[in-house]
Amino acid sequence: MTIRLGTNPIAWSNDDMRTLGGTTPLATCLSEARLAGYSGIELGHKFPREAGPLGELLGEHQLVLISGWYSSALLERSPAEEIAAIDGHAGLLNALGCEVLILAETSRAVHGRREVPLSASPSLSSDEIRGLALGVSEVAKHVAGRGLRLAYHHHLGTVIETGDEIDAFMDAAGPEVALLLDTGHAYAAGVDPVALASTYAERIVHVHCKDVRLEILEMVQASEMSFLDGVVAGMFTVPGDGCIDFNAALGPVARAGYAGWLVVEAEQDPEKANPLTYARAGYDHLSAVAETVGFSLQGER
Repeated sequence: MTIRLGTNPIAWSNDDMRTLGGTTPLATCLSEARLAGYSGIELGHKFPREAGPLGELLGEHQLVLISGWYSSALLERSPAEEIAAIDGHAGLLNALGCEVLILAETSRAVHGRREVPLSASPSLSSDEIRGLALGVSEVAKHVAGRGLRLAYHHHLGTVIETGDEIDAFMDAAGPEVALLLDTGHAYAAGVDPVALASTYAERIVHVHCKDVRLEILEMVQASEMSFLDGVVAGMFTVPGDGCIDFNAALGPVARAGYAGWLVVEAEQDPEKANPLTYARAGYDHLSAVAETVGFSLQGER
């Protein structure tokens, strides 16, 4: 059960709302991520998308590429069209030695629309969920041929958000479709992260660790705020700074023999939450949790 701790550049420069950290140089993000103790980082919108320059840049900061998000549109195009669209992304991940490709269906999604309340998240019929799951399965088979596991990312403001939606999707998807456990998106969607981890422990191949400030989540829900307004208000934070019990949430995947990355991915307004300060706090808490639940840390400070 050897794991590594990584982070996501979204704490320094937000992908969905690019005015947050928009002027922060990528070099600052990479140097501070390493300074905080992380050995890997996921892709962000400021990263080079050519294997040579990206590998060289990460090597300069003693970091490796963990994975990268891909927005699919399988509700609007065929699996063959999606496979053609994803191939460059998969090739980049493969060239940089990644083992997992993160995918979320973003057709009809509202998480990037500040004018739309989170309560207006799209929903699908049972037949639509089944069709989506079968399409994702086809994409997963293709990327498996490139040596990558497809990890589906349940996400607020998208068509797979709630517990019922996750269950219906995973039940219909083939075994080649794995799950990304995101503690913060689960909790904020009303899903117990511990129960989700327990149910899908054998199919979880990637973990995003974000905490939730309950009082701000409740304000977002009561005030009909958007996902991005919630981010700016501080709905999410790093592990140990919110209401989620990470010992309980990560215990099931540890007992299932998970061996991969635990990624601190907690989007905040960097003007309010200093990225280095919070990156260090997240690292310290998560490394302590990892030891408690029985993980062995590889390549950490």
